[in-house]
Amino acid sequence: MIYQLLYNLLIHLGLPLALLALYRPKKGKPGFGARWAEHLGRFPASDRLGEPSASPLWIHAVSVGETLAISPFIRALKAERPDLPILLTTTTRTGAEQAEKLGDLVMHRYAPLDYPWAVAGFLNTFKPRALWVVETELWPNWLAACEARHLPVTILNARLSERSCQRYARFQGAFDALSRPLSHLLCQHQDDGDRFHRLGIGRERLAVTGSIKFDIRLGDEVIDRGRALRQQLGQDRPIWIAASTHQGEDEQVLAAFERVQRDHPQALLILVPRHPERFDRVAELCAPYGCVRRSRQQGEPLKPSDGVYLGDTMGELPLMLAASDLAFVGGSLVPIGGHNLLEPAALGKPCLTGPAYFNFSDITRQLLAQGGAALVADSAELGDRVSALLADEGARREMGEQARAVVLRNQGALARTLSHCLASLESG
Repeated sequence: MIYQLLYNLLIHLGLPLALLALYRPKKGKPGFGARWAEHLGRFPASDRLGEPSASPLWIHAVSVGETLAISPFIRALKAERPDLPILLTTTTRTGAEQAEKLGDLVMHRYAPLDYPWAVAGFLNTFKPRALWVVETELWPNWLAACEARHLPVTILNARLSERSCQRYARFQGAFDALSRPLSHLLCQHQDDGDRFHRLGIGRERLAVTGSIKFDIRLGDEVIDRGRALRQQLGQDRPIWIAASTHQGEDEQVLAAFERVQRDHPQALLILVPRHPERFDRVAELCAPYGCVRRSRQQGEPLKPSDGVYLGDTMGELPLMLAASDLAFVGGSLVPIGGHNLLEPAALGKPCLTGPAYFNFSDITRQLLAQGGAALVADSAELGDRVSALLADEGARREMGEQARAVVLRNQGALARTLSHCLASLESG
């Protein structure tokens, strides 16, 4: 109880800062428009549900990555239960844009911020039958409100890094209160399940279903668009991509690019920053290398002097990966924790990552052990490794095949997760 009181005191004191961070206009970052009040638990009267049978299943996916991951699952769930109303919430606008692609399969609303009055407004409006959270997005007031209303909570694709486990262990009492409302945790990997168990969650509430992210389906459209983009960029040019880079990492990637150009003067770097509000700043960094922005390209072929292709659009990373010879995945040369290597791996691309990949340790370790990925310690090693792979088509092919093999070996999590979730709906 003391943890809850202290937490609520702190978040209310910090409310102005939270709202400023969420709603402050940023160039290149879409706003929330008239729907901003949804974050505060305020919804149109038309959203209020009269019949208990209309109570939706609440699925929460915080942002675009989680929404992409859960979308195939939602399609499979609706195929099994077409009568089941699904309310999909996201916190971010980019997540909302991805949710819109699901069309009539879901109703999308922004998730309430973790204030008791905002959560109460949300639950009073929609009266959901259960909450399924994608990955480990645990909010104390959400969970307390669900517990008070006897609302079952399931964590899908649950993961827990060793670092997070150790942090939670320092505040075991708070974690016990936080985890008590959780009905089931469907973990990505055995390591995740073991860490949750170390923190006191019983095995009866844990299952290892695998990561639904492995059940990635990049269709023929992505491949075909990737080929078309490759034609524009230069079919015979060596092309590598640095995807999902963060502040402080772009400079390291560009330093590596300079090393690559010594051996491959015609090499092209596709640089895709993680956050859209950074596009303009990264374009300035890339200008000395001859920068072409994806958003401003009209489809004409690139010139030999164009050295960097800036991916400053949303939702097009897969086709840029498909157009590349190999991929470095960012957030790993700076202490962010890395990003998912599965998209390039599923496309059969050699994968490179920096040492700070702790948020995706199991996936990355599998790829490293199989030879589908390689670890680079710094920008110098990144440049050397990229240069060597661009010079050796056979090595690239072998590495890409091993990367794809890891993805194929791990598929099936979607079906296992769906089976658990359908059983919980029936029992509920």
